[in-house]
Amino acid sequence: MGSPLHPQPATAALLQVDDIEVVYDGSILALSGVSLAVEPGAIVALLGANGAGKSTTLKAISGLVRAERAEVTRGQVHFLGAPLARTAPSERVRQGMVHVLEGRHVFAHLSVEDNLRSGGFVQRLSRADMAASLQRVYQWFPRLKTKRSTPAGLTSGGEQQMVALGRALMTRPRLVLLDEPSMGLAPLIVEEIFEIVAQLNREQGTSFLIAEQNINVALKYATHAYVLSTGQVVAQGSAQALLAGGGLQDIYLGKHA
Repeated sequence: MGSPLHPQPATAALLQVDDIEVVYDGSILALSGVSLAVEPGAIVALLGANGAGKSTTLKAISGLVRAERAEVTRGQVHFLGAPLARTAPSERVRQGMVHVLEGRHVFAHLSVEDNLRSGGFVQRLSRADMAASLQRVYQWFPRLKTKRSTPAGLTSGGEQQMVALGRALMTRPRLVLLDEPSMGLAPLIVEEIFEIVAQLNREQGTSFLIAEQNINVALKYATHAYVLSTGQVVAQGSAQALLAGGGLQDIYLGKHA
């Protein structure tokens, strides 16, 4: 059997990350020996304090880490059973992986609907498919339908997070990498967004890898979780087991062994 921190590769995994190392500017080690897996139809949480390496892990998976003068210098990332080392970020999106960045990035001067449409352009959707995808997004986020003509920059923080997630869903992904969706949002809005994530997972079979500092909300909705500290996986297991075992607060405070 694999060790708790280095589980055996799951051949059926939608996403498999094996022992990756990420170095910034050729000298700064950001991740060391990170391994994780996301099974089809799973919600997996990536927990850790600020600076633990959560965002870097997601960017290494999506390929966006290269835009920050960083490289995956060791290990492999496989999606749908194929290695991604030579796959451009845009091609990863076309293959069914989409990354929702931390910070609710929207095109502020474009309307909510035009922001959503920009996601459909990546997959070169036909006019009919674009319309159908928009209607699905509005069903999941009815609040956005009422704001469809409003410039995205004039919507609330929660609505901008919905726009960013809705735009990602317009690419018709199999896997969504969701970075810090609760950051800066009121608890009720956070619950609303995570309920939508759960609904998408349940009804559409969309898989999620969610980087999140909020332990309680992440483990409420995830089935499995990995805990990062200083660029390494220091714990992993079912959400229920991690909650029952305690010790997560110590990891966040840097007191893990």
